Amino acid sequence: MDDVLIRPQYLRTREAASILGMSPRTLEKLRVIGGGPPYFKRGRLCLYTIADLTAWVEADRRTSTSDSGGENFA
Repeated sequence: MDDVLIRPQYLRTREAASILGMSPRTLEKLRVIGGGPPYFKRGRLCLYTIADLTAWVEADRRTSTSDSGGENFA
């Protein structure tokens, strides 16, 4: 078997928050006020993909402290 780590395709809020290094409450708040990563809604369940989390973080990439970046995080 390959040495490939198999990850779930969809992550719950707690898992996504852990990957991003933030609290689940922060992601919940960003869903309300906007500015957070894209997510899917299945009933009461909110799901994130690793690709969407990565793209959201990469959108705020900066090259210096004076670079204003994408301003995703509220």
